Amino acid sequence: MKSLDAKLRKINAGNYKPQDFIIADAKDGDMAMGPGGAGPGPDGTGFRVRPKFHDAIRDIVKKKAVDIMLGSASTIEALADARLFDKSPVTPAIRANDTTDIWLPRGAHYSKEPSRPFRTASLQHVKKFCNLGLYSVTFNNVLDRDYASIEAYARFREEAHRLKFRHFLEVFNPNAPQGLTAEAMPGFVNDSILRMLAGVTKAERPAFLKIVFNGKKALAELADHDPGLVVGVLGGSAGTTRDTFELLTQSEQAGARVALFGRKINLAESPLDLLALFRPVIERSIAPEEAVRAYHGELAKKHLAPKRPLADDLLITEQVLEGYRG
Repeated sequence: MKSLDAKLRKINAGNYKPQDFIIADAKDGDMAMGPGGAGPGPDGTGFRVRPKFHDAIRDIVKKKAVDIMLGSASTIEALADARLFDKSPVTPAIRANDTTDIWLPRGAHYSKEPSRPFRTASLQHVKKFCNLGLYSVTFNNVLDRDYASIEAYARFREEAHRLKFRHFLEVFNPNAPQGLTAEAMPGFVNDSILRMLAGVTKAERPAFLKIVFNGKKALAELADHDPGLVVGVLGGSAGTTRDTFELLTQSEQAGARVALFGRKINLAESPLDLLALFRPVIERSIAPEEAVRAYHGELAKKHLAPKRPLADDLLITEQVLEGYRG
């Protein structure tokens, strides 16, 4: 059994312990920004080439550092063809749609307009090598756009059910909201999620959610309302190492049971050393501040230059996190 399935069973049975927290690595950036999604090149200039990007994914999967490895359909297909996941506890997943708010080619302005639904990946072809996908929706309080997004999700669910293809649901914060204040936004997102899923039966419901962390209060409201809905958080911007560990800690305390991080892992000086500290932080055997110090210690042992001095990397810089000082 894949570790994801074992953990979801415990969570859904009401037997969650911090050891059951699900960790996912998002390596699907190529569906947003092409070569930039693979991260910087080895000399810090240009972009990492696709074969090297795949090598980095292999390293993480072979170390069993995560429960889910998310990538574009083409990336997961290439790795599945190489039998990477056959005897691994890691579950492969593909990005099943690519809404316009994640179209981020250099010089483009697509993401400044309210999101439109779009789907590149073909479930019929993907199903041959992968049985889990991320489906993404972004609400903007714009009736025509939000209606189209919900309608497209309904069609996706019908197809996924027919093909016996599992999915989890990502809901971004509004990318181009209209008539929506910053204070109202967390409630708007929570209400939109629960309203949309209220009419969805078990046969079509997502395995879990992936949402922006809008603070402990907003996340707890969502997680507490429906214990049958497994809530996870996305990583957002790279931030400091302290931001990464605080997000894990604070979201788990508020009821999150999944963390799916992309840039926070992909842009780290040593992704494997960073990931090695995720579970100790979640299981409370080490505090976020001490985890930052431990991570810098590993960088020093490997003669890797940190992107920030330790004092700066210990700062909480994301405003939504408790402890932010500005």
